[in-house]
Amino acid sequence: MKDRLRIDLTTLPEEGKRHAGELPTSVFDLPEGDAVPLGPLAYDLWVQRFGCELLMTGTLEAPFEFTCVRTLHPYRQTIRLPAAALSLDVGQSTEIDATEALREEILIHFPVDPRCDLGDVPETCRIDPRYLSVDKPVGDGLTTPPRADADDRWSALDGLGNLKDQL
Repeated sequence: MKDRLRIDLTTLPEEGKRHAGELPTSVFDLPEGDAVPLGPLAYDLWVQRFGCELLMTGTLEAPFEFTCVRTLHPYRQTIRLPAAALSLDVGQSTEIDATEALREEILIHFPVDPRCDLGDVPETCRIDPRYLSVDKPVGDGLTTPPRADADDRWSALDGLGNLKDQL
C-alpha cells in the first residue's frame, strides 16, 4: 500500500492512464472525537492531462465509524463515490501529489447528521426516551432541564406585540 498518490506527468500517456490502489487511514488525519477511519481509502481512477489541468475520474471508497446523532451509538458507514471527478491544476509541475484532493473529496461527503439507519448495516434509529424532556419517566436518574416558564428573558418580548397597536 502506497502512503501517497503521486502522478508522474512526464510518463503519463496523452490518452491517460488508470491508477488504482489504496491509501492508509493515516491520510485522513481526523481530530479526536470525530469519525474514525476503519479501513484504507480505495481508489480506481482514470487520470488524463488536458493542458495545465489533470482530470481524475473514477471511484473512491473508505469505511468510517460515525456516532449516530439520535442514539449516540457508533456505527459503520462506507463513503462510496462511484462517479468521482477531480480536477487539479498542474502548472509547471512534473509530479502531482493527489492524496490531499482524494482525502478532501471523501471528507466533503461525510453525513451532516450521521444516523445509524443509513449505515452499512442499517439499525433501528430511535431516540432513547430517557433523554427526552417531554413525557420523561420519573426515576430515570437523569437531571431535568430547566422549564421554559422559568426563563423570563423571553417574556419581555411578549409585550412588544402590542406596540404596533400604539402606532
